[in-house]
Amino acid sequence: MVLNLSLRAQSITSDHDTHTDFKKFKTYAWLAPGDSVLNRYRRDKLFSGSITYAANAELKSRGMTMDTLKPDAVFLFFTSVEEITTYSQTPTLSLGLGVAGPGYYVAGSAPVAGGKIIEKTEADGVLKFAMYDTKTRKQVWTGMVNKTFNPADDVSELVMEYTAKIFRKYPLKKSR
Repeated sequence: MVLNLSLRAQSITSDHDTHTDFKKFKTYAWLAPGDSVLNRYRRDKLFSGSITYAANAELKSRGMTMDTLKPDAVFLFFTSVEEITTYSQTPTLSLGLGVAGPGYYVAGSAPVAGGKIIEKTEADGVLKFAMYDTKTRKQVWTGMVNKTFNPADDVSELVMEYTAKIFRKYPLKKSR
């Protein structure tokens, strides 16, 4: 993992229904995001297994168990990744020469170093979780991270780290 990872832009947000008692949710299930057949061909869906694995660990630590038949809550996640390429130019060093005499002056300069175009590619990624109460069919919680990262970073590691950070904002804290 790149060491300057923490210097890159990130924002973690969360919102929940303040009238919901989150202690009542004991079981949960996952709902496939969007078209699950087409998702396997999308680059931003390649880490679905890592996402659900990390979220399952967080939900289990809060006393919840998976029940695909009669869950108390249903979770979804959404992802998007957009590559951003920026270009910059290194400073140019020029050398000049001037010649002067009575009544005339001639000068010129030429670049001798620098001026190199530098390409930098980063990815802007979003991971969002949404929780729905199966009895009321209403959304009761969302948690999201927007993170800029290097495409060479270990994305599975980022998923684990930021899923934990998102779930720290879940209304029910971890069980002891």
